[in-house]
Amino acid sequence: MRALYFDGALELREDYPDPAPIAGESLVRVTLAGICGTDLELARGYMAFRGVPGHEFTGRVVQSANPALVGRRVVGEINAGCGRCRSCADGMARHCPNRTVLGILGRDGAFADYLRLPDGNLKPVPDSIADEAAVFVEPLAAAFEIFEQAALKRSDRIAILGGGRLGAIVAMTLRSEDFAPVVAGRDRAKLARLEKLGLTVAAADTLEPGFDVVIDCTGNPAGFARSIALVRPRGTIVLKSTAAAGAAMNLAPIVINEISVIGSRCGRFEPALRALAAGRIDPRPLIDKIVPLADGAGAFALAADKAHFKILLRPS
Repeated sequence: MRALYFDGALELREDYPDPAPIAGESLVRVTLAGICGTDLELARGYMAFRGVPGHEFTGRVVQSANPALVGRRVVGEINAGCGRCRSCADGMARHCPNRTVLGILGRDGAFADYLRLPDGNLKPVPDSIADEAAVFVEPLAAAFEIFEQAALKRSDRIAILGGGRLGAIVAMTLRSEDFAPVVAGRDRAKLARLEKLGLTVAAADTLEPGFDVVIDCTGNPAGFARSIALVRPRGTIVLKSTAAAGAAMNLAPIVINEISVIGSRCGRFEPALRALAAGRIDPRPLIDKIVPLADGAGAFALAADKAHFKILLRPS
């Protein structure tokens, strides 16, 4: 099969081995896959990744021991737990110490003709959801995870730092649940696009301290320090960013101001699928271009261009 392979540099492989059959796992032909900030960080050295990246996808099951899945259009939760440890027994496979993670850790990902995931990770996509919307389920699920981790009130003043793809998705998710965040960014053109979608925006350097909740979606190590400066005493910071580079920081204000800090990563797919099916969220206006898999390296260059929100790869 064809696959976009990373080993210090991105390379399209025409002869990459097909995923080997494994009991309890299904083979999925990838229809669309999205390039996200984590993929870009992997290409910059994050986690010393080697393999096929890509974890946001939609596709169709072509081989499975579960006949109910064969032929179904699906998305897939990206963490595959071992099924034997305490985390898995407690329903937290995403924190299994022995887990593999699609396109991130120990498991080839979606920037290929085919991928393989456990049957239990696959979620059928309702007919009412177009492929171009379904490919956003994984990042939308991560945004919905915030509601399970933080006790947000609709009266809260909420700032989302980062006017890029992640900040936009988090803002659209909060708005779908009747919250009114302000999205702060540096790119005026992108902020204008978000404003046309009905979101409240602001230039990043105009925000004043005093927010009840600050959600860091900058993808920049400096985002945490900025979050500390903007949140009120006893407020909450939600960290959604991953970055290859580290940063020195002064943690004293967290203690002095009794700030709660929440790391937030993956989430359950069901809330995202329900929101898309009900029409409460439509992420398709964020798509800038759909690129053939054969031009995967070019697609990464487009995704790294800060003028763009979302670049998709189409294997077929």
